[in-house]
Amino acid sequence: LTDAEIDARPEWRPLLDELAASSRATRLQLPPFEKGGPGGISAGSPTGISIPAERLPEFAALHPDAQRTPNIDAPPEYRKPWTREDALVEVLRDRLQGLGPVTAAELAASLGLPETQIEAALIALETEGSVMRGRFTPAASTSEWCERRLLARIHRYTVNRLRQEIEPVEARDFLNFLFEWQRVAPEARVEGADAVANIVAQLEGFEAPAAAWETEILPARVNEYDPAWLDDLSRAGRVVWTRIAPLNATGERAPAPVRTTPIVLASRRHLGVWSRLARNGHDVALTSRGERVLQFITAHGASFFDEIVDGAGLLRTQVEEALAELVAQGLVNSDSVAGLRALLVPSDRRRSFDGGRRMRRTALFGIEDAGRWALARRKAAADSGNATDDPEVIEHVARTLLRRYGVVFWRLVAREANWLPPWRNLLRCYRRLEARGEIRGGRFVAGMAGEQFAAPEAVGLLRDVRRRERTGALVAVSGADPLNLVGILTPGARLPALTGNRVLYRDGVPIALLVAGETRFLEELAPEAQWTARNALLRRQVPAVLQFLK
Repeated sequence: LTDAEIDARPEWRPLLDELAASSRATRLQLPPFEKGGPGGISAGSPTGISIPAERLPEFAALHPDAQRTPNIDAPPEYRKPWTREDALVEVLRDRLQGLGPVTAAELAASLGLPETQIEAALIALETEGSVMRGRFTPAASTSEWCERRLLARIHRYTVNRLRQEIEPVEARDFLNFLFEWQRVAPEARVEGADAVANIVAQLEGFEAPAAAWETEILPARVNEYDPAWLDDLSRAGRVVWTRIAPLNATGERAPAPVRTTPIVLASRRHLGVWSRLARNGHDVALTSRGERVLQFITAHGASFFDEIVDGAGLLRTQVEEALAELVAQGLVNSDSVAGLRALLVPSDRRRSFDGGRRMRRTALFGIEDAGRWALARRKAAADSGNATDDPEVIEHVARTLLRRYGVVFWRLVAREANWLPPWRNLLRCYRRLEARGEIRGGRFVAGMAGEQFAAPEAVGLLRDVRRRERTGALVAVSGADPLNLVGILTPGARLPALTGNRVLYRDGVPIALLVAGETRFLEELAPEAQWTARNALLRRQVPAVLQFLK
């Protein structure tokens, strides 16, 4: 201990005096030392340190001329010769156990030795894994050193302190937070093509019925939603749609996409990660037409609809049926979402390919508007292994869920697709991200068992939502929406995740459901309140050109 450290703790002085009186400790007066300064080499100030008798041989190797007060000797069992290098390593090993993060310059000053010798000994300790180097304090401008186990304790105490700083919110407040986080609250809604890209990035990997994306989920978050925005993003290569889990064909009828077919939107640059979670397409049974179209696309690459018709030697309706089968199995997709829309629309409601005019109302796009059809990325099982155990896949999914919900825990993940990595794998990843200081762990939502993790920017918004007064605001979402958390965050049975089902929240509490066209109230409401709730529950913002998908 240096004189300065002892002076900072007056209660230590009587104890040191008692040790000195019993010849168990002594004070060394260290000579001045040389150190590097701005002007070159300069003399350091002399200092005094108190050491136990057992350490006298090591310090004798470092400072053979240092004066001892009192003049004592080491116990016989500790009297052995030390080299200067080995003695310095052992002295620094023990000194670092009593200090937090410290620089080499500070260690040199406390031991009265040149900084170069200190750095050499520290590197030796670092090589054997006893100490770690880094910048551990906010004000650090140079490298600091800390004993490994002590650093782990400091980090553990820091994490525990950060967790205790967070006061959990009620489930209803967390739902109100989610309305803002996912841009569903009226004051948080966005608009424009770039806003659609941001929404897709937040909902990436979420599995929803094909008809729900543009009639319920996106219009609930984007004001004046225009389907052309999503088409522009997909044609530009920024967004892609696909199916991750293929269907299981039953009977003689080939599967085809219907409005309830689960479809995923994702950034194209991340499609490879999501595709690794999909089942390999080689074990999917296809019809002869589906095989011919798949073989043509495999051989010729991305192709337009007319090119597929000519190359596969099939009728236009047969190619359309084959593409529908391949889409349902998650094997192909198109440049734009128009291709998916066309497959969901009956042919008599679609624009004719020859440009012919029809008297009845038709959709504003056809199968020819889809752009090119291409294979969805798939990795063979032998190449990708078990993707749910792949650290890269697990971390991407973990970060995506955190971006989607702000706060993640196991009950919330139950709302997601069953082909995602299991919670135990995600939990290990979240603990690692928390240890790195990238996310926060703690108790954020009351009443939810298990560990919880939050994005740093979500913690402040949670506090703000908790402090707000409840205004009775109504928010209605589709049963296919990620915010259909009835039976997950709230009591009661779950609401089936179907496009036509809807749930109405008031201040984060579900008060009414629309199931199979029938309104069910979850609590007693006055007649006027029932009328208002029913109108809010039925109100939908479907773009005019997509009314046929309702």
